[in-house]
Amino acid sequence: MVTLTEVARLCNVSASTVSNILNGKKNVSEATRQRVLKVIEETGYEPNFYASRMRSQSSRTIGIIAEDLSMYTMPIVERTMAVCEDQGFMTMLVNLRMYDRYSDTWYYDETKLYDVYKAGITQLRSLKVDGIIYIGGHSRYLNIFTDLEDLPLVVAYAVAKDSTIPSVIIDDEKGGYDVTRYLLDQGHKKIALIAGVHENLHTQKRLAGFQKALFESGTLYDPGMVYYGDWIRKSGYDGARILMQFKPDAFLCMNDFMAAGAMDYLREKDIKVPEDISVIGFDDVQLAAYTLPALTTNRINHDEIGRRAANKLIDIINGKDMARKEGRKPIKVPCDMVIRDSVVKR
Repeated sequence: MVTLTEVARLCNVSASTVSNILNGKKNVSEATRQRVLKVIEETGYEPNFYASRMRSQSSRTIGIIAEDLSMYTMPIVERTMAVCEDQGFMTMLVNLRMYDRYSDTWYYDETKLYDVYKAGITQLRSLKVDGIIYIGGHSRYLNIFTDLEDLPLVVAYAVAKDSTIPSVIIDDEKGGYDVTRYLLDQGHKKIALIAGVHENLHTQKRLAGFQKALFESGTLYDPGMVYYGDWIRKSGYDGARILMQFKPDAFLCMNDFMAAGAMDYLREKDIKVPEDISVIGFDDVQLAAYTLPALTTNRINHDEIGRRAANKLIDIINGKDMARKEGRKPIKVPCDMVIRDSVVKR
């Protein structure tokens, strides 16, 4: 392989001059630049990226650690990579594959998570990345980010317990408030809630928004009209079956899969949506547009989470944000209501 030094010798210039030309610097004459570029083409010289990175204080590379790649995290990863590349940074993706390794037993087991995460951090450190974006598999508080004082970090789709680490999350509470407010504005008074797992942060925040909207409207919150499911379609079916005893005029479901399950039960019992009862979901996964009727829901802006996380990290790397020197609240990304056919005005 031809080396940079050999190219410099053939052109009768210094190695630093060849390096400056390759990096687009303007401190060489046009004649010298053309001569060097011609020799590079003739010899087939290719820059050694890793060697140059070792010599430089900045690798112009950002590490992305994803707990798992799913329908929720992939859009975040893709937007993060796009923003980094648009601003001149390479990206290195490490997929921890937590679901594949431990099924659903790792959610709140930070020992399992830390062991895998530590290996990912070690890998990225060896590549001399300028910073890391950590993308959670679902929203919760994380306390695994130790020994990273020298490496900028932003957490996306989860919250770092260390408030000096910026976090970018869904505004779940506002999202829960908005879907409840929409049902109330459509004249619904008895809203049954099919929630997610009780201890889940998404559940807790969306429930807080639900309660706030009820309180503001003067509607009594009845904990008996709340069913805690586990995010899958079957739990929506079970929740609807149990909650129908209260004769609600609307089901608010904390994700679209449970909303589809609730609609399964209602269809089985010949209860028409939305004529007899309205149903609203959350997330706007692909399924939502193809239920019968099409599901009104609240879209999570995964792209925006990735965009804001990438821009925040790049600002820190470029010295425009001193986030590690002071605590800051998580950056909350709002959801967008998607009005379809499953809610009727009473």
